[in-house]
Amino acid sequence: MANHKSSEKRIRQTKKRTLHNRYYAKTMRNAVRKLRACTDKEEAVKMYPAVQKMLDKLAKTNIIHKNKAANLKSSLCAHIKKLG
Repeated sequence: MANHKSSEKRIRQTKKRTLHNRYYAKTMRNAVRKLRACTDKEEAVKMYPAVQKMLDKLAKTNIIHKNKAANLKSSLCAHIKKLG
């Protein structure tokens, strides 16, 4: 176990940050899953800007990698084009 006050604090901070990041990553995955499951083009087009904004924010704060965000946005765009 940690012997220094600073390392104990770092452990507390890491736990808190991990929970925060895990929540937002899971929320993003669910939003992407929901958009991919969507079969109606109009509904998918409405949902896409919100998902895109979420991906950009998570990439900006390093919760996900910027290339992963770009790949997801690209694949979702392609999925929407295929609909209807």
